[in-house]
Amino acid sequence: MDLVEGMGESSSPPRSFGGGGCFSGYDVRNDVYNRLVESGREEVVSNPNFRELLDAHFSRLPPSYGLDVNMDRVEDVLLHQKILALAKDPEKRPVYNIRFLETASTRTDGNDDQQSVSALSTPRPSCNAANEEVVPSQKRDCAIEFEPCYKLEDLNLDVRRNPRDMEGRYHTENFCRRCLSKSLLALAFLPFLCCSRRQEFSNIPIHEVIFSTIDKPKLLSQLSALLSDIGLNIREAHVFSTTDGYSLDVFVVDGWRAEDTDGLYEAMETAVAKSEGSWSRSYNSHSAVEKALSAEAKSGDWEIDRRLLKMGERIASGSCGDLYHGVYLSEDVAVKILRSEHLNNALEDEFSHEVAILREVRHKNVVRFIGACTKPPHLCIVTEYMPGGSLYDFLHKNHNILELPQLLEFAIDVSMGMEYLHQNNIIHRDLKTANLLMDTHNVVKVADFGVARFQNQEGVMTAETGTYRWMAPEVINHQPYNQKADVFSFAIVLWELVTAKVPYDSMTPLQAALGVRQGLRPDLPKNAHPKLLELMQRCWEAVPEKRPSFSEITTELKILLQEVQKTSEVTNGS
Repeated sequence: MDLVEGMGESSSPPRSFGGGGCFSGYDVRNDVYNRLVESGREEVVSNPNFRELLDAHFSRLPPSYGLDVNMDRVEDVLLHQKILALAKDPEKRPVYNIRFLETASTRTDGNDDQQSVSALSTPRPSCNAANEEVVPSQKRDCAIEFEPCYKLEDLNLDVRRNPRDMEGRYHTENFCRRCLSKSLLALAFLPFLCCSRRQEFSNIPIHEVIFSTIDKPKLLSQLSALLSDIGLNIREAHVFSTTDGYSLDVFVVDGWRAEDTDGLYEAMETAVAKSEGSWSRSYNSHSAVEKALSAEAKSGDWEIDRRLLKMGERIASGSCGDLYHGVYLSEDVAVKILRSEHLNNALEDEFSHEVAILREVRHKNVVRFIGACTKPPHLCIVTEYMPGGSLYDFLHKNHNILELPQLLEFAIDVSMGMEYLHQNNIIHRDLKTANLLMDTHNVVKVADFGVARFQNQEGVMTAETGTYRWMAPEVINHQPYNQKADVFSFAIVLWELVTAKVPYDSMTPLQAALGVRQGLRPDLPKNAHPKLLELMQRCWEAVPEKRPSFSEITTELKILLQEVQKTSEVTNGS
């Protein structure tokens, strides 16, 4: 659980509205119900319980869903109901529906050779409405009578260009869907990645893809990767999580060459089949908690009595929990508390893994574990207090510029901590400056093991996790990965230390991820030490096997520091 303060740059600004789709006294449900009754649809007028079912549908979804309903196409609500109902069947997950929306015309500006998209043309159905299909689990055999909707509500697709906009961030940059207070995200992908394709067409077909499956962390990024692999560009994404653990994700895409959806269905079936099993997997938290917390030493060695904890000021806050400065047995401590109202299977699973790993590690460059309260619903982790704060704040909020000797010392601290973790068969999986903390002597320590894992027997993992700006390409691509993924993240940290800039600060996290998949890396800083640049480039190699180990990195950094110190002594002596 990332507890960095600020609003996630990829989430829409919060609005003040009540639950159940009400905004400023306007009840969306009433309007939707009345319009559906007026439409005379049989499933509406012949079902005496329809109003209750409609209310239940809106109640399971966040208020932003009601705000996002296109009142000219209220029949889409029935489609969403059907898709969510099908998703409850494990044999039918994932459920997806594809339909043609409209055609966007393009023209080339002769002055700067840049394309612009004209007003959307008059939309038309992709096929006979009776043939509209909802596809459960790669089987297109469930016809449903719905016409394609004309257009989803416009979303702001601007890319933030001001680096200061990137200072505050939230753990939603990790796309922790279960904690989003507002789940409506606008996704704009890198223009240069799709420019060449668009220049070949005078008209671009626009399609809508609706997905539903078991909700889980990183599902949004998994879906975006799936669509990208098919060759689709995401124009809009309407992302919702139900209260009972399912997703409803609506994507507006271009990139498919034809209005007809048959080929797109086939491409989707093939892409989904490649990752079969990952779409319908849910969490079994209690067994995970029991295994992780009872596998090792007796709990009496580290179980903390909350009555002995004295809570002080809140240091940071996230949607799922808060970090406090506290005192335990006369020692300053940091207390990470999971909010009971947000506890669910996934969070308890994450908590148990973090405690299990923290109990096993003890190194001068790893934040020291003191204990934990493991009795739900009062879950918390107690570690040593790090008054120096995070490297992220040190660089980007306090605007510190590092001299080369200090920079190398910080980098060595991080490398030594990571070397220790890797020697103990642990992958951190979210190495970034926000998770690197400093003590009173400016010693840097690796922290936040919420998504860290013991490496499995095969030595590789496949689950995507981490934070996009620091994430290795093999993790973004859902390919098997190992400890070398942490080395890639270290390269981005090293770049941050050298430049004092946020990686890819002109892009959204998803844009950065898509770019990294295509070979994008941060611009090499000018006037940096050439050996540091060479090490940085080896650490972010696309092929994991070409990246050095942390033991090699530590050795090289220590040698470089000695060279820099000797040069400084000679210069000062003269």
